Amino acid sequence: MPLGLADESGYYARKLAGERLRRCYEMAPRRVQQYLEAEVEFVLGRLNPDSWVLELGCGYGRALHPLGQKAARAVGIDTAMESLRLAQSWIEESSTSLLEMDAAELGFRDGCFDLVVCVQNGISAFKLLPHRLMGEAVRVTCAGGRAMFSSYAEEFWEERLAWFRFQAAAGLIGEIDEGATGDGVIVCKDGFRATTFGPGDFQRAAAGLPVEPILTLVDDSSLFCELLVG
Repeated sequence: MPLGLADESGYYARKLAGERLRRCYEMAPRRVQQYLEAEVEFVLGRLNPDSWVLELGCGYGRALHPLGQKAARAVGIDTAMESLRLAQSWIEESSTSLLEMDAAELGFRDGCFDLVVCVQNGISAFKLLPHRLMGEAVRVTCAGGRAMFSSYAEEFWEERLAWFRFQAAAGLIGEIDEGATGDGVIVCKDGFRATTFGPGDFQRAAAGLPVEPILTLVDDSSLFCELLVG
C-alpha cells in the first residue's frame, strides 16, 4: 500500500468530504440507490418516535436526515468538518445535532442512546479497531437498545465494484488497482482501500462484548450486525 494506516484513516477527510462525498452518492447507479435506500429503511424500522439515535460517520447527512425526521432526537458525528458544514446547511430539524467527534472516543455518558447506527460499511471506512468501535457504540447504548453496523453483502460485489469504478472515472477516488482488487476488497492506487465484513468478521469483532449479535441480510446488498444491549 502506498499509504500507511494513519494516512489511510484520513482519506475521507482529505479527499471524500463535503460536496465530493455527495457527488459519489448522486452518481450511484439505480441498483446502488436501491441498496442505500434499503439500509435506511431497515434502520428506520428499528426507530420509535421517542428514540434517541446516534449516527457514527454521518457525512453530509444523507442517512441522518430521515432518522432525524422520525426520532425524538438524532445526533450525527463525523471527523470531517467539510461534511458536517454541508450537513448543517440543509438539515433543518431542531431535533438533529451535528458534532465533530471520533467514533472510537465518544464524548457521551453511558447508556444515553436507544439506537447507535453505523451504515454503509463505516466499520471498514473508519479504519478503527472493530472491537473498539463496537465497544464504544455499546457503551453509549441504553439497556434494551441496540447498536447497528452494516457492510456490503457478498451478493452485491459486482454492483459495488461498478459504482467505485464510476467514482474513480470521475476523479473522486484514485484509479482502481484491478490487480489488487477482489475477494470483497477494493484498492485504489492513491491508497484508498475498502474492505468487507462478513458474518465471521462481525462475530469476532463482537466477541467478549456483553451483547447478543444478530446478523441480517438486507436486500441482497447489505449485511447488518445488530448488537442487542441487555
